[in-house]
Amino acid sequence: MNTNDLKIFEAVAESGSFTKAASTMFTVQSNVTARIKSLEDEFGAKLFSRTSRKVELTSEGIILMQYCKQIQHLMEEAKRNILSSSHVNGSLKIGCIETTMALKVPEMLNAFEEKYPGIELEFKSDTRNSLISDVLNYKLDAAFVSAPLTINGLEKINIKEERLVILSSSEGPSLQALMLKEPLKIIVFDEGCIFRGRLESWLSHKGILNYKSTVLNSIEGIINFVEAGLGISLLPEEVISNYYSGRKIKSYGLNRQLGTMNTVLVFRKDGPQSRALQCFIDTYSPL
Repeated sequence: MNTNDLKIFEAVAESGSFTKAASTMFTVQSNVTARIKSLEDEFGAKLFSRTSRKVELTSEGIILMQYCKQIQHLMEEAKRNILSSSHVNGSLKIGCIETTMALKVPEMLNAFEEKYPGIELEFKSDTRNSLISDVLNYKLDAAFVSAPLTINGLEKINIKEERLVILSSSEGPSLQALMLKEPLKIIVFDEGCIFRGRLESWLSHKGILNYKSTVLNSIEGIINFVEAGLGISLLPEEVISNYYSGRKIKSYGLNRQLGTMNTVLVFRKDGPQSRALQCFIDTYSPL
């Protein structure tokens, strides 16, 4: 077995076809078949179930796929660390939720790049569950997500605590009056967003089950819609006070359970970390 065998194995798993895998790996199908047979003989297990229409991983194949991702990640880290033995450089993929992306990333970039000019940061904005999945599956090096979080294979560092508030237009009816209307209109990010989840939990706690959601994909859009009286929303108080204090918006506090969001930095704890990731983690580690 060699690393190329594992690449062929991954290509078959991802394409669901020996023919497509051969094309991807610039080889012939007979070689792909032979290399998979060699792996199955070495592990003493069937790695794929084959039908006339598709090739799928067996339970044993799924286990090997997880190890393949780890091996590939370790090989890439080894190359980067060997090539950068005299300087800290490389690239990192960092995940974060929408508010972190819009408001905190520029500050992060400026501070981190000034200290580590050889490290290139790439940021991805997504929902909490997607970010956690991407970290576990080696698509992201680390991610800023909301707590609580206890997942095998992940380490976390506490970053900050934020206060969440309900938002409504200052030129429209009071929040109490809006809550009497049916359906209540809410302005939210897509499913999986922590702010949407907290707002829906608050509505449920208040006994409000009939509401109409308008889904937007930017903070600016949510602020504009709330200000125009098109619905209520929920965002961190810091977002409003620091960037939208002049807008025609009212904010309403929540109880501590729903109104507090703790942000943590999560990263994998298995295997050695790149020097670049160590530098990034150290930036947020408590003294």
